[in-house]
Amino acid sequence: MLSSQRHLFDMPRDVCFFNAAAWSPLPIGAVEVGREGAARKSRPWEVPVGFDQQQFERARGAAAGLINASVDDIALISSVGYGVCTAAKIFDVPKGSRVLLLDSDHSSPVLEWMTRAADGGFDVATVQVGADYDWTSAILEEINRKDQPPVALASISSVHWSDGGLIDLVEVQSALRACGAGLLVDATHAAGVMSLDVTQLDPDFVIFPTYKWLLGPYGRAFIYVAKRHQGGVPLEQTSYGRKRVSSVADHYFADLDYVESARRFDMGERDFFVSLDVAAYSIELMHSWGIAPVQARMKMLTTRIADGLTERGVNVTLLDECFRAPHLLSLGFPAGMPDGLAETLAEHNVYAAPRLGRLRLSPHVYNDEADCDRLVEVLQAVLR
Repeated sequence: MLSSQRHLFDMPRDVCFFNAAAWSPLPIGAVEVGREGAARKSRPWEVPVGFDQQQFERARGAAAGLINASVDDIALISSVGYGVCTAAKIFDVPKGSRVLLLDSDHSSPVLEWMTRAADGGFDVATVQVGADYDWTSAILEEINRKDQPPVALASISSVHWSDGGLIDLVEVQSALRACGAGLLVDATHAAGVMSLDVTQLDPDFVIFPTYKWLLGPYGRAFIYVAKRHQGGVPLEQTSYGRKRVSSVADHYFADLDYVESARRFDMGERDFFVSLDVAAYSIELMHSWGIAPVQARMKMLTTRIADGLTERGVNVTLLDECFRAPHLLSLGFPAGMPDGLAETLAEHNVYAAPRLGRLRLSPHVYNDEADCDRLVEVLQAVLR
């Protein structure tokens, strides 16, 4: 198990930050990389030829390593929403079919399909979960319904952003493949902290940003596009998405055929080196720790909190351990969450997020046992 990495962050001892699932702090090293990137833009004549390509491939390779993908299958994008729009443009949803979404899932993997449904002639089916929060069983049941149109695609998060419910993607993909349907995974709350191997899972798309669990900046995200979809038309038309459009050649539009990899889906203005360098640095830092040690630490922290709340008799409800992600702990309140709870906690320097009537706790590598014990103590006092 990884030890606490608090020393790598500008985090005072009295701050208990349990909100990585909203946005994580940047490591001190990443902040310095950002400063260097900003300074580089201030003196562009000193940027060596080919530096941009090195940075693109550095970030692309770091992201690919998180999900065991080839660098040729990764595109540099700005957000999960951008990635879902890209997928929607190149994935053909037949008329009269269904796209599966999760009830109250984050807007990113949901709204694009809702918007396209009427014109596309397909339905969106929202998967409802039971009181046990067994999302996997609920999805499988919806896939196998015989009284509904066939499923064309499931566009789902691998971990539900509000309740922390964990989805068994292997089981879901097996059911989807059996009926010839596709799979888009919003891996926002999985990449870097949970094992996700695209060579084994074989999804159609996997999309994730850097600003949460990957300890990176806003405005940087990645999309894995399966090779079977790499012949599609990109969301944006860029010079580098084509084989030979060169501003230094005698003939500008020399070859307008698209490049034969997921690089054709790279966003416009991808060469913003400040955020690109910071993203690459932070992902490489995650790589240096390893997914298993990071996940083990987070599970230890969430388990310590859950056990502490139970031992102290704090009146909250928790998802069963077998149905929740190891790095997210969502607290329910039998009588409803007290008004202003998150704000009250913040007055004690304890930070967590209210999400759809629950309090979401999301620790990261900078948290330690003292943070957990203080959180439990403050929650008990506030809820009393």
